[in-house]
Amino acid sequence: MFSFSKFFLASSLEEAYTELLKNKKNIILGGTSYLRMGNTPWNTGIDLSNLNLNYISETEEFINIGAMTTFRQLETNILLKDFFGDIFNVALRDIIGVQFRSNVTVGATVFSKYGFSDLIPVLLSLDAKVKLFNGGILSLEEFLNEQNIRKDILVEILLPKKYCKTSFQCVRKSKTDYSIINLAICNFNNKITIAVGSRPGKAMLAKKTMAILNLSENIEKEIVNAMKHIGDEIPLDSNMRGSKSYRELLLSALLRKGIQEVLN
Repeated sequence: MFSFSKFFLASSLEEAYTELLKNKKNIILGGTSYLRMGNTPWNTGIDLSNLNLNYISETEEFINIGAMTTFRQLETNILLKDFFGDIFNVALRDIIGVQFRSNVTVGATVFSKYGFSDLIPVLLSLDAKVKLFNGGILSLEEFLNEQNIRKDILVEILLPKKYCKTSFQCVRKSKTDYSIINLAICNFNNKITIAVGSRPGKAMLAKKTMAILNLSENIEKEIVNAMKHIGDEIPLDSNMRGSKSYRELLLSALLRKGIQEVLN
């Protein structure tokens, strides 16, 4: 169980950010579901619960998801389903249980860049952007690829509004276990976006495979070719859940299934 010496209930983002910078062992608290699995002693735990960051709303260009929004809200939200189909429900519904998903927050998961995340590949496939209090707005891909750990606060996720066909594929040892590997695909106006997670590293886009499919006049005919390339493009490795060779076999099979689903 993690611990902290002091608790700070922020009344504004400015106040939370100022407190965060005071000590390198100060931390922003989300749902703390994954923090509880560690034994790290923190200095000050900063709570954002009073900042009204628990929302899913829309503007002219984006669907905005506040940092304190829970997985359960994403899973059941009608607005997300209208634009992106069932991808959020399918990706999140098997993560432990409803009580857990009602506690885990979007901001904590994305900011932590968890390699085992089922949510991050979904957001990546939908061309998501992140809004940081100090760092401004940048693409999720750019944020994931940063090498340095930011001392910042994730305020919200921005999803471009587009009606698209989507698919989420994964393999788990048991229903509530972490994915051995996962795959999220978006088809918007016959442009395919593919994101792979649980490699077991953090999620990434399969850009060369996407190019093979998107430059073809008949995407369905290029599926076999894409299956051959994605294993070479996406770095895979072994861990306690599966070997590298097993992940390679799964990835090709999931790609075929996912592409066929978004073309149907």
